[in-house]
Amino acid sequence: MAKVKYDILESTCVPLPLENVDTDQIIPARFLSATSREGFGDNLFRDWRYKKTGEKNNEFILNNSKYGGKVLVAGKNFGSGSSREHAVWAIFDYGFRAVISSFFADIFMNNALNNGLLPIVINDDHLQKLQDLVLKDPSTKVKIDLEKQTLKIIPTGDSVRFEINPYKKECLLKGLDDIDYLLSMKSLITSFEKTKSLEI
Repeated sequence: MAKVKYDILESTCVPLPLENVDTDQIIPARFLSATSREGFGDNLFRDWRYKKTGEKNNEFILNNSKYGGKVLVAGKNFGSGSSREHAVWAIFDYGFRAVISSFFADIFMNNALNNGLLPIVINDDHLQKLQDLVLKDPSTKVKIDLEKQTLKIIPTGDSVRFEINPYKKECLLKGLDDIDYLLSMKSLITSFEKTKSLEI
């Protein structure tokens, strides 16, 4: 996992108003042979970003220079399909730090949380309003406050609360993966073990 400490993320957004985007569309299977996590961003949405000739598809949103930022506003049911962790690696390596949708596949959500990418679930109405606003005005910014678990649409002032596993929240806030978290608890674990050994 990339060591990224989350607190408050304020950024413009890239809208991807497509439903049922699966992991093979996020990162096609032919690009899964790399041995490190770096470089996957080059092939994020590869078959949509590029034509079969290798030229950029200027109609695809990621190739539109008007849109940019660290937040991907996706459609419903994002990250379905296979359990490949590479999909999250590609999104993160491209530069996104959060993905907003009204529904994520469970495995994708867990992979995201384990790799420093924050998946935010909001209801369909809020998602549609945000997508419409960003499509109309690419300068639209959102403010994500992980500590408070809120997503604020800055131009309108609208704010919605999102849920997150408390343990994963703590890991993201501190920039820890599962191993780092256990190491941070070393003194408590050692103390517990000593206490138990005295009871035996």
